Amino acid sequence: MVYSVLCAVIAILTVSMPSSHALWPMPKSLSTGSTPLKLTASQFKITTEFAETHGHSTNTPADLTQAIQRTTAHLQNDKMERLVVGGGAADKSAISSKQVKTINELSMSLVKGAVVRSIAEEAVLPLEQRNEAYELQVPADGSSATLTANTTLGLLRGLTTFEQLWYFVDGEVYTLEAPVEIADRPSYVYRGFMLDTARNFFPVSDIKRTLDAMSMAKLNTFHWHATDSQSFPLQVPGFTEVSAKGAYSASMVFTPDDVQDIVTYAGERGIDVLVEIDTPGHTMIIHESHPEHVACAQASPWSNFANEPPAGQLRLASPATANFTASLLHAAAHLFPSPFFSTGGDELNANCYDQDAETQQILNSTGQTLEQALSGFVGATHTALRSVGKTPVVWEEMVLDHDIELENDTVVMVWISSQNAAAVAEKNFRLVHGPSDYFYLDCGAGEWLGVDPTGNSWCDPFKTWSKSYTFDPMANISDANAHLVLGGEQLLWTEQSSPSNLDSIVWPRAASSAEIFWTGATLPDGSPRNVGTALPRLHDLRYRMVQRGIQAIALQPHFCAIRPEECDVNA
Repeated sequence: MVYSVLCAVIAILTVSMPSSHALWPMPKSLSTGSTPLKLTASQFKITTEFAETHGHSTNTPADLTQAIQRTTAHLQNDKMERLVVGGGAADKSAISSKQVKTINELSMSLVKGAVVRSIAEEAVLPLEQRNEAYELQVPADGSSATLTANTTLGLLRGLTTFEQLWYFVDGEVYTLEAPVEIADRPSYVYRGFMLDTARNFFPVSDIKRTLDAMSMAKLNTFHWHATDSQSFPLQVPGFTEVSAKGAYSASMVFTPDDVQDIVTYAGERGIDVLVEIDTPGHTMIIHESHPEHVACAQASPWSNFANEPPAGQLRLASPATANFTASLLHAAAHLFPSPFFSTGGDELNANCYDQDAETQQILNSTGQTLEQALSGFVGATHTALRSVGKTPVVWEEMVLDHDIELENDTVVMVWISSQNAAAVAEKNFRLVHGPSDYFYLDCGAGEWLGVDPTGNSWCDPFKTWSKSYTFDPMANISDANAHLVLGGEQLLWTEQSSPSNLDSIVWPRAASSAEIFWTGATLPDGSPRNVGTALPRLHDLRYRMVQRGIQAIALQPHFCAIRPEECDVNA
């Protein structure tokens, strides 16, 4: 394989952590030199050369061409100065020497025999078939740089790394550390970010900007929590009455064209869109269009019937409700090419059903327990999804708190506590880490419920990037179960978020897990991944994001960003 060949070579080289460039996430193998090298952005060419492959097109896919165009634009427009005192002014003498070479080309190719697919096609393959590995060489003598991969998705990841190598001062684009040799691949197949668009609505433009930021950090899954009790903005063909009465307004909906726009934009950036329609809980808003399917709708006090207002859950014991829900999810599944679809399943409130006369009548007449009815409901919805090729995804309660039948390939998202991952793995389910004690981005903002002036958020304290960065995906996971850990994601529940603070509450914090699940436990020099060496590199990513219009929040005063370690707690 292309990755293993160069990795073996680089392992022989002396590898030191780079001092003037700051890659994020850090590659698996990295060798850098100390020779200045310039790049004339306006004249720089990125070319592709694909070998003939019998039966498959050798033309450059359109989305790879678009990725090349984006990289070319970033090289011209980023104008990213090194984060040092003086902003790189001290580099002028080094790069003004007549001996400094100028690189004019990056040549990209796939390995011989590789199937040429679009990036978007690669991004939605089954997880075990996705290949994001690449090799990148940037010589110091001005000859062409080369980028090689097994897939167009790998080439995209390599382009992202290439962009991060370069800095700008007085009209010059340069690096001080040629030659550069990188052999890279992700440690985990799932690296995501979740956005809730139901508590508050986010226009397509905000989601696209978020996808841009995700791509910068090599995140590959956009977990879209599209609906909840508060609103149902997703317009599902055949069920348009649900969003017509469940959206906040006619302007706050995602039409099928909007969904296609988001899916296409994500796919071009190597991102799979995993949609979630949470069931049977968190569904009060469906009462607006189908009151016959919802129990305890807006019951009071809400705290007796739900974890947050408004109360309302699908009547899971009702065959009619199960059929309605299965049909709704089946229709929604056709909007998304992802192999996955989440049916949620968290925070089910038993009292809601205990107090619902219709549910009790059905249970009594059929002799079922609530758990048996839940198992039948989930089975019906999952069968509908599997009929269109989707693998179901659920929250951890479906495995740990309920006695229901689930197919063993169901993916389980662990959210309540990082301590629960091991229990999910022991039940032999594949899992995605999203623990609230490390990865919830909304924590620490205070209570959002009214008439509670001394209240705090339930998941206090605020989760800093450095807290998230200390997460160990394999903590308490046995060696025998390690293969069940697919990766992880950071999550934003939006009770207190909207387009006005989306960028700042998410970035660059959500990039911390990107490195956890791409780079793994160790850095290229063999040292453990650590917050000390990570901070200057995350500063760099944040400043690049700002250059590209992503309003990522500052991690420290600028004084600290240009003086690494001087603001450390024990400095």
